[in-house]
Amino acid sequence: MAGKRRTRAALAVLALGLAGAARMPLRVRVTGGWVRGAQVHGVIAFKGIPFAAPPVGKLRWAPPQPVRAWRGVRPALRFGPDCMQRPTPGDMAPLRTVPAENCLYVNVWRPRKASRRRLPVMVWIYGGGFVDGGTSPAVYDGSPFARDGVVLVSFNYRLGNFGFFAFPALMSSGEVGNYALMDQIAALKWVRHNVGAFGGDPRNVTIFGESAGGTSVAALLATPLARGLFEKAILESAWGLRDNIPDLPLHPLSTGPASAESIGVRLARHLGITGQGPGALEQLRALPAPRLVDGLDMATEPDDRTYVHGPIVDDRLYFGAPVEVLAEGKGARVPVMIGTNSADLGSMPQRSLRALFAAFGSQAAAARAVYDPAGGRTLQQVSAEVGRDQWMIEPARAIARALSSRGQRVYEYRFSYVATSMRKSWRGAPHATEIPYVFDTVRAHYGRRTTRADQVMARIMHAYWVAFAKTGRPDPAGEPAWPRYEVATDRLLNFTERGPVAERDPWRKRLDLAEAAERIESRR
Repeated sequence: MAGKRRTRAALAVLALGLAGAARMPLRVRVTGGWVRGAQVHGVIAFKGIPFAAPPVGKLRWAPPQPVRAWRGVRPALRFGPDCMQRPTPGDMAPLRTVPAENCLYVNVWRPRKASRRRLPVMVWIYGGGFVDGGTSPAVYDGSPFARDGVVLVSFNYRLGNFGFFAFPALMSSGEVGNYALMDQIAALKWVRHNVGAFGGDPRNVTIFGESAGGTSVAALLATPLARGLFEKAILESAWGLRDNIPDLPLHPLSTGPASAESIGVRLARHLGITGQGPGALEQLRALPAPRLVDGLDMATEPDDRTYVHGPIVDDRLYFGAPVEVLAEGKGARVPVMIGTNSADLGSMPQRSLRALFAAFGSQAAAARAVYDPAGGRTLQQVSAEVGRDQWMIEPARAIARALSSRGQRVYEYRFSYVATSMRKSWRGAPHATEIPYVFDTVRAHYGRRTTRADQVMARIMHAYWVAFAKTGRPDPAGEPAWPRYEVATDRLLNFTERGPVAERDPWRKRLDLAEAAERIESRR
């Protein structure tokens, strides 16, 4: 009788074990302690997990420090605060938190059901010009990725004067300037050490980001400090790939009036703090966080002369314009997807069409024939088109060419799809409008205006990103084949209102002119 009871007990334990194996636990141990997630939208989500100590007080302008352990089980049910900022009105991805300086948190979405195999991991890096952004916006919800068998991770990184700052009293520390990039590497290290607890494969990590997030991906590709922390990379509408945006120049870390160190001194004086030693640094660290934001957002940034405008050239984390750095053969040799939107960012400084076309030198007539063939376009129209080619689209092609030429697997795209409700207002796909399609969250952005066509495009585009994360090849079943980028063929995948179209770049003549204009400018 006792033997039968032991057998029934053993079978009960086995049944419980099998039931537990069918679903992932809501409690997971990570660096720092236990966290508890929740089932949301058919997946399991963990939000607001600290990946580093709060960067406040003496840790303001310090590399991210190890997370502080906690007791018991920490609820991971809500987003931690997005990093300190003044959100720009009309942002495509509005925050759902109140920003704070204590912001170094990570979020994880994974499928509800357990898998026998480790799942591919995607790590999202948000944009916002390095002055705005965070992980809380609804369009960045990771649930659709998790439903499709991916562990989606997002994290916050310091912005503006908190993320990029140099000052004489900091220079002896050896790690100064690019605190935002330091945060990103710390988050990727957290992923490497902890994603296995969520069922993810730490050896199959894809990083992807848009705008400043795409620029961050380019920086992570180039720096040896991120080597081995990811296996694939996606750059969406990255800006600053060349040092050719007039109001947002690159700055060296130190030496000279244009250095980040000199700009830091200028910021201190602007905030009423004189001196350059430890006492001045202590005063800067004591300032209330909103004082350091100082009205900085994407609208005010171009005219702000007390901010370095993003990554600082330090020969450690950021080596300079990514096009030139990667063309020199530097950087991780991993599969890459890269692309831009058909109506992306850009404008030119010239004040007349004649001056604008003259900037093309001997190709002025060819440029006029391409950009204003009938002679009826306005300066604003031509400036925007030339600007987006030179700021965004040609630099993306240049990186595709550089990486492809050295044998890397590269896939270029163009996002030309315009949401149905916006087709009377937009003459192309503006900056950042691909994000709800990549995440398959179009309804979170367009609400009741979302159409069946929008949802179909979202599922298609999302499927390409998921396929790339799983295998390193964007080849979802049933969709057009995405050709590998080769300089000789110049083929890309164009996401159009007719669906994805694999084609030779229809704008290649324009981009060749943009490339020629860049060579002229670089010789000046």
